Amino acid sequence: MTPRRLLAHLGSLRATLAWLALLALVVLAGRVVQAGWAYALGAVLAALALNLLAALAVHPALRRQLPLLVAHLALLALVALAGLSRLVSLDGRFELSDGVEFDGTLLDARRGAWHHDALQALRFRHDGFEIDYAAGRKRGATRNPVAWVDAQGRLQRAVIGDHRPLRIAGYRVYTSPNKGFAPLLRWVPERGEPQRGTVHLPSYPAHELRQHREWPLPDGRTAWVQLEIDEALIDPAGPAHWRLPQRHHLVLRVDAVRAELRPGDALALPGGTLVYEGLHSWMGYRVHHDPTLPWLLAAALLAALALGLHYTLKFAPRRPVAAAALARPGHA
Repeated sequence: MTPRRLLAHLGSLRATLAWLALLALVVLAGRVVQAGWAYALGAVLAALALNLLAALAVHPALRRQLPLLVAHLALLALVALAGLSRLVSLDGRFELSDGVEFDGTLLDARRGAWHHDALQALRFRHDGFEIDYAAGRKRGATRNPVAWVDAQGRLQRAVIGDHRPLRIAGYRVYTSPNKGFAPLLRWVPERGEPQRGTVHLPSYPAHELRQHREWPLPDGRTAWVQLEIDEALIDPAGPAHWRLPQRHHLVLRVDAVRAELRPGDALALPGGTLVYEGLHSWMGYRVHHDPTLPWLLAAALLAALALGLHYTLKFAPRRPVAAAALARPGHA
């Protein structure tokens, strides 16, 4: 096979469709298998780029028509940027109790192979949130005030939500539908320093009837913690808003010991004392980082505009030529 025929095969529409189908399979497989996924994606995107470059070399019409050439180059940039996006981006989630500063720890995350982790720069805290509910417990917008110190040492404040992010160090942080109650416990050992910890109970009201969770004690034992709410918090028949319960108590089980504690109560156990200091709230967050998004948008807009201009010029009505201009000497 001659180099010309080989180049024609590489730049054919059939090859383009085959590589696009393989790209779809690789993207779907990447959701299940992480090992080697980035390299497979990079190889397919490189093949698509080679396919487009070969098409530009084989078909002179693509080079002669400037809008069409620009559209194809923009598509090539889109392919390259899409691959780069998967390599440098991050998507993760975390939970944060009110009054506690985020320390950069994620519960789970999808990191690109080239992502430079700067989560330690996301030092912020929240001091509660507001959510309104319509009848039927239909959740409204989340209003989550947050505070952080900027690079100049100035205290900054903002209100974020599910669609209004906090932007710090190139990251975007959004609230999520997950939120709930967080009892604050203090373990006072017979010897050593006291330690505090919050128990993030399952999301409320999605798991209203499962407000219990195990909490590991510093000495290796496990405390079973259940929140008992003695009032109706969110009325399903009318409008309501999120709030902490005023009447509640905790049920604690450690080994064979069971106790009911209200804020300020303590439970004496072998080796120390467990104190229930009070009830707080926790909010679930989504964090996203992708520096290629502005470039992807620019490349997509450029491709769309160039294609639009190409087809406008191609199908624009031709201007009629005056009959007098067509007349020739000797013609009636």
